[in-house]
Amino acid sequence: MILYNVTINVDESINDEWLEWMKSRHIPDVLATGMFTGYKIFRIRTDDEGFTYSIQYFLKSDEDYEKYQKDFAPKLQAEHTEKFKNKFVAFRTVMELC
Repeated sequence: MILYNVTINVDESINDEWLEWMKSRHIPDVLATGMFTGYKIFRIRTDDEGFTYSIQYFLKSDEDYEKYQKDFAPKLQAEHTEKFKNKFVAFRTVMELC
């Protein structure tokens, strides 16, 4: 199993709108690619500014991850960036179950 984790810190001013959009639009669009078997979203408990989340997407194989990155990620990430420009910072990590 492969875990594609997106850790994202969003500005407090957009938190509610961002979270609703992620749940109602972005995550369903990511899952609709057919590359993922499921997901989980967690709020990271910190004292930092803004709100930080971990969105965890589960894949069966490296091939599914590579196809997602090549065929789907650029468009989906661009939509997110355009909608919430300069109001978030994100980094991505790929992990495998041992």
